[in-house]
Parts: sequence; C-alpha cells; structure tokens
Amino acid sequence: MDAESPPPARARLGIGVGAGIVIVLAVLVVAVLVSALAPRGSSEVLVTNPGGATSESISDSTAPPGPDADGQAAAPVIFVHVLGQVAKPGLYELREGARVVDAVAAAGGYTAEADQAQLNLARVVVDGEQLYAPAVGEVPPQPPEGAATGAGDSAPAAVDLNTADAAALETLPRIGPETAKKIIDYRDEHGPFTSLDQLLEVPGIGQKTLDGLRDAAVV
Repeated sequence: MDAESPPPARARLGIGVGAGIVIVLAVLVVAVLVSALAPRGSSEVLVTNPGGATSESISDSTAPPGPDADGQAAAPVIFVHVLGQVAKPGLYELREGARVVDAVAAAGGYTAEADQAQLNLARVVVDGEQLYAPAVGEVPPQPPEGAATGAGDSAPAAVDLNTADAAALETLPRIGPETAKKIIDYRDEHGPFTSLDQLLEVPGIGQKTLDGLRDAAVV
C-alpha cells in the first residue's frame, strides 16, 4: 500500500490558525477569571508624619464598602487625623462608629510621654476630626478653625487669671484687648486674684460677663 501523501499546505495552514485561535481564547478566559477573582479596592492612602521625614501607606478602599460575613453592608469609611504623643501621627482610615481607642491604636498607640487620661477612649470619632494626644503636663492646643470635633473630648484648659498674659485673657468669652489690659492692671496693683468674683472689681466687667467666665477661667 502506498504511504499517505502529506496534507496540502493550505490544510496545514488552516490547522495552525485554528490552534492559534484556541490558544488566544484560552488566554482570554484565564485573564477574565483572574480579573473577576482579584480583590477590589486595593488603592492606598498616604499617612504622612508631620515631621516630614517619612511617610507610609495604610490599606484603603475608595470603592463602596462590600458586605460583611453576615451579608450586611459594611460601615462607611471615615478619616481621622491623629496628632501628638502617638507612635505614628498621621491621617488614618477608620470605619464609621469607630472610637478614640481605635484611632489611637491605628496610630501605633501612645508614646511613653503621653498623658493617657486626657482623651476619652470610649468616644465615637467623626469624619474629618483632628485628634490630639497631649504629653503629660501639656495644654492641648485649640483645634484649627473648621476642624471637626465630637462630644467627649477633653475640655480646653481653663485660663489662669493670675498667670495669663493679654493674649490668653482675650480667648475668654466677652474679654477683648481693653478688658484684658484692665485685668492685668488690676492684678499688678492688687496682687493675685483670690476668687472669680473679684473680677467684678475690674472696670468694665459685670455680672453677666463674670457668669460667662466661670467655666473658662480659674484663680
């Protein structure tokens, strides 16, 4: 019997093209499967150290929160700026409903110098809040204008009438530059204040002004 003659060149070309199409389709299927199974929301948010020397990234997702293990929608994302005596000051992503303790933990915890009694760790933080952890003996700075605050923060330190300068006195309710000067002049002339009621002896300060100072000033 004669040996079979080889397939014509056109037939071999058709087989090669068909095999190439099968390979391309297989690659496309694998690519689609990999894309479908890849985790979503892998973008990152930079956490910048206020010192400017270093920065690091924390996991973040700008995509809408997906369902949790129970099928419930995850809480929305909020951002909190943590400063002061924490290991890694910076901007941190938390979930809505997180508390101060979560923000401090995200920033690496307190430093050895932190006054841990100054912050209410149980308070719920709010989006856009700036959270400051002071050192022992440090007076927490006033939050910047427009910064979010929440109930439960430590109240600003009261102004000591016997040691405050004019600028500090002007932060008190109803106390302007002229009245601040009168308070200092009275203090220089009569010595330290012994009670808040003594402010009534300062020209220009009446009972209404005094009542507004009771929670903001001390002697």
